[in-house]
Amino acid sequence: TGYPREALIGHTPHLLASGRHDPDFYRSMWSEIGLHGFWRGEIWNRRKNGEVYPCLLTISAVTDPNEKVSHYVGTFSDITQVKAQQAHLELLAHYDPLTRLPNRVLLADRLSQAMAQAKRSNSLLAIGFLDLDGFKAVNDSLGHALGDRLLIEVSERLRAFLRGGDTIARMGGDEFVLVLSGLDSLQECDRAINRLLLAIAAPYTIQDDPIQLSASMGVTLYPNDGSDPDTLIRHADQAMYIAKQAGRNRYHLFDAEQDRQAHAQHEALGRLQQALDNQEFCLYYQPKVDMRSGLVYGAEALIRWNHPQQGLLAPGEFLPVIEGSHLAVPLGEWVIGAALKQLAVWHASGLKLSVSVNIAASHLQCGDFTERLRHSLASVAPELAQHLECEVLETAALENISGVAQIIKECSDLGVDFSLDDFGTGYSSLSYLKRLPAKTLKIDQSFVRTMLVDLEDLAIVEGVVGLTHIFHRQVVAEGVESAEHGIVLLQIGCDRAQGYGIARPMPADKIPDWVLSWRPDPRWSKPEALRLKREDFPLLAMETEHRAWVDRLIAFIEAEEGSQPPPPLSSRDCAFGRWYDGPGLLKYGPIDEFTALRDVHEQIHDFALDLINLAKSQGRRQARQGFPQLLALRDGLLARFETLKEAVAARSQE
Repeated sequence: TGYPREALIGHTPHLLASGRHDPDFYRSMWSEIGLHGFWRGEIWNRRKNGEVYPCLLTISAVTDPNEKVSHYVGTFSDITQVKAQQAHLELLAHYDPLTRLPNRVLLADRLSQAMAQAKRSNSLLAIGFLDLDGFKAVNDSLGHALGDRLLIEVSERLRAFLRGGDTIARMGGDEFVLVLSGLDSLQECDRAINRLLLAIAAPYTIQDDPIQLSASMGVTLYPNDGSDPDTLIRHADQAMYIAKQAGRNRYHLFDAEQDRQAHAQHEALGRLQQALDNQEFCLYYQPKVDMRSGLVYGAEALIRWNHPQQGLLAPGEFLPVIEGSHLAVPLGEWVIGAALKQLAVWHASGLKLSVSVNIAASHLQCGDFTERLRHSLASVAPELAQHLECEVLETAALENISGVAQIIKECSDLGVDFSLDDFGTGYSSLSYLKRLPAKTLKIDQSFVRTMLVDLEDLAIVEGVVGLTHIFHRQVVAEGVESAEHGIVLLQIGCDRAQGYGIARPMPADKIPDWVLSWRPDPRWSKPEALRLKREDFPLLAMETEHRAWVDRLIAFIEAEEGSQPPPPLSSRDCAFGRWYDGPGLLKYGPIDEFTALRDVHEQIHDFALDLINLAKSQGRRQARQGFPQLLALRDGLLARFETLKEAVAARSQE
């Protein structure tokens, strides 16, 4: 107390009163003593020097022989050190020791209170998960001591941003959670978060060194996101990672639909893992042929899923889920292993085919692809390497051109060939094509399938074929859906192909019989199937343009009035007519087969006008009855085109 003994004798305990306790406190204390004859509790006293300190006080009533209270005995002890220790433990339990910001424990309590308040006041509550951009690199370069000072400075800026009722907590490392309460709108939240990000991005000075730092933040709004506290923080964390991926120094608002899709993705991957474990996948094979020689030289392995409830599923129904996931590598390994085993079966039976397998980008660049492939070959038959081809997407290869080139070289040393799949869909340059030692280019089916009706796609196909000749590569066309596709490909120098016009993918046990029975279309071996010279390429283009013109005419007649423009209706204005009267006449005018095209072409245009007038006067249904005659006229012109091409090919060989 600071008082000597003699100074206290004769005084009441009121001498030590701190003034911190109100009359109700003392009434309660004396009531307890009167009822039980005893009271024990904490009380604040004042020392002689005026300092207030906590005590643990015990008061006992002393009675005389008649059971009447004669006096009271009080004993107390100074618990200042105990209180200090409790405060320290409280700080450790609820606050981050470095920044003095609330920790996870206190955050949970504050967030629950803020959610209840937001519900009562019908206001918005923003929960933000903030992560400093590039802090690890700064921390490593400065050292952990200066890194801690930087975290303290960031914390001070965050604390200065606080309003009454807000909370900022440190989750650990360079991660913080903000709880912003009492918001009236999303716009108010947007302004507040952007101010905060600007404050964090302002330059720092640590030991006279200027440091630039920024933050990425994910935000979710309660009660719009009506989740529990832990889920709200998790949602904000997910949104923060999206902000990081979008370029950092920004925030991203949590999207519930995006979260639902993520959950669906997780569940789908779990089911696909189960399918892999249960051996529910199988391989179908699509033959690849040399159209000119009629040789079936290989097959592409295409995965299918034998779903127990839904039946056989095509790859488009499940592969998009797997792309870029942890399942891409194990599923790719399974495909390689299954294809090699089937290849061994075919070779043992005398069917000497090659098999190609599709390799995902993440599988190819998993770090030990070559060793995995070596092990797969060794477990089946190493000599099969020369009959195995790996197909990689052109776009995937471009992500790491040097690394992919090295992997292809290592696998080529094992005897395995590579092809660039879907060639033409990426943004490659000739230097990429030169640097990648892939033996084959596969022209994407999106170009091949439509090249008979799209001049630009036809030009792309011809250009890719020309590149393969320049770079001494093989070329395979995907998407050959008709004999006409094959004829055009042969004429521009592409002999190898696959597609529904040749064969659909089939189970492995169907391949041997198909190989024995397949015969190429007879027109593929006719003289006009020989390559045209480059200067005769417009013949193919005009043939394609005429097909497209007829298709546009039919679409115009079928469409609602005014919803689609007609093709040029004059025989002089359409692309074919302009070519015929111009460049075509100059080059092929003396050839009788060229002259014979004019009459048929004009007949088609005259009949087209009749159909349009019929549709206007009697309706589309009546006009449709003339479509078979229109198509017959089209085929008649195309047949004359074939005759012209035969004549041109014959003249070029003279």
